[in-house]
Amino acid sequence: MKISKKEWLPQLDVFRALAILGVLSVHASSYAAGVQALSSPFYYVYNFMNIFFKFGTSSFIFLSGFVLFYTYYERPVTVSLVARFYRRRLTYIIIPYVIASICYFLYSKYIMRELMGVPYVELWVDLRNALLTGTAYTHLYFVAISIQFYILFPFILKLFQWKPWIVKWAIPLALALQWGFVFYNKYSLHLPNKGSLAITYLAYYITGAYLAIHFDRIKPWLMNRWELLTQRQKRWTITLWSSWFVVALLHVQVWYVTRTTGNTIHTQGYELIWNVHAMLSALVLLHATFLIYRKFSRKIVAFLTRMGELSFAIYLLHPMVLAQYRRFRYHIEPDSLGYLAFIIGGLLVTLLVTWAIVQFCFRRISWSWVCLGTVPRSLSPKVKHKHLWRPYKDGKCLSEKYKI
Repeated sequence: MKISKKEWLPQLDVFRALAILGVLSVHASSYAAGVQALSSPFYYVYNFMNIFFKFGTSSFIFLSGFVLFYTYYERPVTVSLVARFYRRRLTYIIIPYVIASICYFLYSKYIMRELMGVPYVELWVDLRNALLTGTAYTHLYFVAISIQFYILFPFILKLFQWKPWIVKWAIPLALALQWGFVFYNKYSLHLPNKGSLAITYLAYYITGAYLAIHFDRIKPWLMNRWELLTQRQKRWTITLWSSWFVVALLHVQVWYVTRTTGNTIHTQGYELIWNVHAMLSALVLLHATFLIYRKFSRKIVAFLTRMGELSFAIYLLHPMVLAQYRRFRYHIEPDSLGYLAFIIGGLLVTLLVTWAIVQFCFRRISWSWVCLGTVPRSLSPKVKHKHLWRPYKDGKCLSEKYKI
């Protein structure tokens, strides 16, 4: 198999930044949207933050599929390649995940006063189950899902290389498998933590993989200015963005009615609208990423790029920062304007404080990768960073010599 050189795509760090902002928005507003501020005149804002931006995790899964298949699809699957792949994931994903899970597990047990007086065997069993299911803390299921996809990746890669015709039908097949599992679990399995299984996110992962494999086809749409797009590309862009906006607002409204009135729809209805919202969001974020990188100022792009580079570490650490910030909520009336400022402030404070801690650790603590994952290339003393931002000219990227 001929291996073609891949251009480095710095835009993907902007994608990660948008995705982590979605995650932080959902987490910052979860208490307010869930139970605390149902009677607030600003409740629609909390519900909007909590539902409209509910694309972070699925977008990260989409991006994982995109990056892996963009990088490896044209490479032969050899023992050495698989060994390097797993060694890197063990070092920079699994080890930080295990350490984070242990820390959050002990923290949760301490807060719930379940740490003392409990037999060590029982604690070990609970910890083992939490590690396997990603339930040591509310956000760690995403890392557990990512690890499952890492385990499956060489097999899916080999299958796609062996039977290229499967790639053509990959997205419909992934949707069929994902929804088949949804119905199977509802009417037969009844697994309480189905969201911790990779198959729940299979369609997002495979969609990312499909677009990576066919990146040469979508590249002009992503990289060209509006006036250089074909009429078909323009119609597709308008359809995509308008459909996404309508579905996202519908998703917000469905949950607003459910939470404020108690009126519900079929459980698969919630699943379906979220699935469509998340799928469209991943595509919109991909397009927005290239648009931002091409159109926005150098400072904004640099800001988002750094945020994206730190996104995994921010994801691991931010719930601890948010938990400390929320200690002050008991002194604020949930129906007040001050509570609205508190919720929005939670998003900003959590982002900036976590960012500062993570960046300090990467700069000052040589072994910080053990807890926080890969040290970004922009913070590595071994890398020169003149390539961190390259503008576009006439729709063409000027940084093609930098590889992913």
